[in-house]
Amino acid sequence: MPRRDSVAGPVTVGSDRARAVRRRLRDRARTSVDAVEQLVGGLGTSLLSLAVFLLLLLVGLACLVGVGLWLVPSAAKAVRSAADRERARLSLARDLPAPPRVPGELRGVLRDPWTRREGAFVAVHATIGFGLGVLGLSLPISAVQYLLFPLYFWMLPPDEGGPGVVIWRIDGLPDALVVALLGVGWLAATVTLGPPMARLQALPGRRLLAPPRDVDTSLRIAELTATRAAALDAHAVELRRIERSLHDGAQNRLVAVTVLLGAARRAVVRDPAQAAEILDRAQQSAELALAELRAVVRGILPPVLDDRGLTGALDGLAVGCPVPCTVEVDVPGRCAASVEATAYFVVAEALTNVARHSGATTAAVTVHRRDDRLRLRVDDDGRGGADEGAGSGIGGIRRRVEAHDGRFTLTSPPGGPTTLLVELPCGS
Repeated sequence: MPRRDSVAGPVTVGSDRARAVRRRLRDRARTSVDAVEQLVGGLGTSLLSLAVFLLLLLVGLACLVGVGLWLVPSAAKAVRSAADRERARLSLARDLPAPPRVPGELRGVLRDPWTRREGAFVAVHATIGFGLGVLGLSLPISAVQYLLFPLYFWMLPPDEGGPGVVIWRIDGLPDALVVALLGVGWLAATVTLGPPMARLQALPGRRLLAPPRDVDTSLRIAELTATRAAALDAHAVELRRIERSLHDGAQNRLVAVTVLLGAARRAVVRDPAQAAEILDRAQQSAELALAELRAVVRGILPPVLDDRGLTGALDGLAVGCPVPCTVEVDVPGRCAASVEATAYFVVAEALTNVARHSGATTAAVTVHRRDDRLRLRVDDDGRGGADEGAGSGIGGIRRRVEAHDGRFTLTSPPGGPTTLLVELPCGS
């Protein structure tokens, strides 16, 4: 036995390290892919900003002769259009509230702080954002081009060299493999530089398109007031559900038990056999009442969260889902009980919708914690077209999430796939 323990210990530690390394590599790959996607999206909005910036230059030149003054309100609307596209792109990571309507007269445009901030954003994003987007797109393209060069080098004349900066003669596979090694360098540059470039590209939008401090505070107060009202409404709905469950289920069962016990007491003297039968019925009603009480308690706070934690609870939901479902949870430690209960409710309701309405063949649940935020994602390959107003429980998910001051996003185009994103403050 001692010898077996001495062998099992290092094996377990080694397997844990291997899993940790695989997790880090997977996270790094996912972060790099997301960064490239963000850079490409920023490139699209920077092209629009570039067109608007050129329009502003033309209007500015026209203002020198007085003609462009009439075009300033229209140019401000074009600036707002470009800024709104960037707001829509950044809202995937952070909700940016929409500004008020663009003033229709020249004096209002010149005095509007929103218009000045948006004009500065257009100038920065059309130049720096465009350059970062082009560079962010060229890095992975160059990496793929270099890495795959050994597969197609024979189709090119040797004197033409290879892709990009490779201008020397390629005389065979060894030279092509050297080019592929350069592709590894491009891939490393993509992984290393992609995320900071994406953050730098998004920085002007986050700084300049966000509302001024006093406006942001007012909007935040309004948002918290609305979420507080939603929390109270959700609490009232939950109390009504519990009361209805107790009244329609356990209470009726217990009343039936009381009636049957009275009937059994009266029948003891007259017909003991009938009294025994009545007592059996009373026992069955009592057991049903107890089962319904347990179901109500599980609906308030599932005991499986206390017994097995969030990971075990979500694994149990995946096992019980009729659609094959994978679960990946990376949540070190425990979150607040209310946050775990909300995450459990969201996954349970989402998987129920997947099984009933989506027609999906697979589903995936991903939960991870970053700093003080719990991020939850549910994907399925179904037919899409999920509608919050169709009574599918999506509205209940949104209310439950917003009651915790969280964020809820649903992407479900017709034809699928459907992606549900939830972000919750973890609490302590």
